[in-house]
Amino acid sequence: MMLGLLLARAGVEVTVFEKHGDFLRDFRGDTVHASTIRLIDELGLGDGFRNLPQSRLNNVAFPIPGAGLVTLGDFASLKPPYNYIAMMPQWDFLNFLATEAAREPTFTLLMEHEATSLMFDGDGFDGGRVTGVRYRTRQAGGEPASEGALHADLVVATDGRHSVLRRAAGLQPKNYPVPFDTWWFRLPRHASEKGAVAGIVPAFREGEAMIALFRDDYYQMGYIGPKGADARIRAEGVERFRERVAALRPDLADRVDSIRSIDDLHWLDVRLDRLRRWYVDGLLCIGDAAHAMSPAGGVGINLAVQDAVAAAARLGPALLRGHVGVDDLAAVERRRRMPTVVVQTVQRIMHRAVFVPLFAGKRSGVPRILLFFVRNAPVVRRIMPRMIAFGPRPEHAPAFARRAQPREAR
Repeated sequence: MMLGLLLARAGVEVTVFEKHGDFLRDFRGDTVHASTIRLIDELGLGDGFRNLPQSRLNNVAFPIPGAGLVTLGDFASLKPPYNYIAMMPQWDFLNFLATEAAREPTFTLLMEHEATSLMFDGDGFDGGRVTGVRYRTRQAGGEPASEGALHADLVVATDGRHSVLRRAAGLQPKNYPVPFDTWWFRLPRHASEKGAVAGIVPAFREGEAMIALFRDDYYQMGYIGPKGADARIRAEGVERFRERVAALRPDLADRVDSIRSIDDLHWLDVRLDRLRRWYVDGLLCIGDAAHAMSPAGGVGINLAVQDAVAAAARLGPALLRGHVGVDDLAAVERRRRMPTVVVQTVQRIMHRAVFVPLFAGKRSGVPRILLFFVRNAPVVRRIMPRMIAFGPRPEHAPAFARRAQPREAR
């Protein structure tokens, strides 16, 4: 969606496919990091963004037995107005981007259009250039789905960690081991708990963990358990799962009965992978289609947005000239590979340092060595907030996409 908005502002005719009828998919990350907020301001959309329902996350802290909350990143040290992370439902952010993109005459959003395969000017991905996509549309009233094709000068695959398009292009990812999966579910928020409360509240216990994200009238909960445990958790039944939740979050034990059945759990098979090459002639993969991210750190959406900005900056002018070559696609990959490798390396370290010992019963929280550096090393306290809020190599909006801000962002 971000790439479509940016390219349309360059004057490129762009079509975005969304396979669903709306953006209301729950159990997605809510974090919009400072790098993305700054980009929104550069696009002249800051006021509209800040008017969306959201809360501000001012620091990242973990509960440590016997030590209370230990802050890993305090964003107050960053220069305003980019000294926080915005917490908002992802569907609100997507609707906002769709509305703004629709103001551009060259932008088209096609809902209920699912890309199913690629078209080539030869006999497959070994025999020519990608020239477009084939798609399937869902029909109202139970009518059979229809199929169609869209020719394009460039196809950008943004169809996630199970990307159909990257597979159709013969692009293979390198997979990294992940020790956990996540089971998402809801718990209600009582009226007395309402308000603009921001946070990602983690809880640790030997062999398991859980996070909570705030919604208006419910908590979005993520139970974190060992990879491969889905069949066992479902076989144990809903009563046992309620017990797990109550043990991790005793303050929410009074509402675990709202988990009516084990079918209320939405299992996320967590993956961490990266394409060896992100492109073929006529096709570029970005976001999770190029590099599936672990939920650790909540950086997936923001890394994908930065991919989109880098892609638009390089590809917008090339598309207006009438030709995008493989050198252009390679340039996008080169620019975004380093930050991807850095973030994924940090995630792999987090997996080994926190989650592997957690599930082995050797630790029930953040490693003490990390706590020591956070508390006693000033350079870590300065660098950590910026790395969390902006990440490595944050991108700026290209000049062709910038618009004046109606008034100064607050």
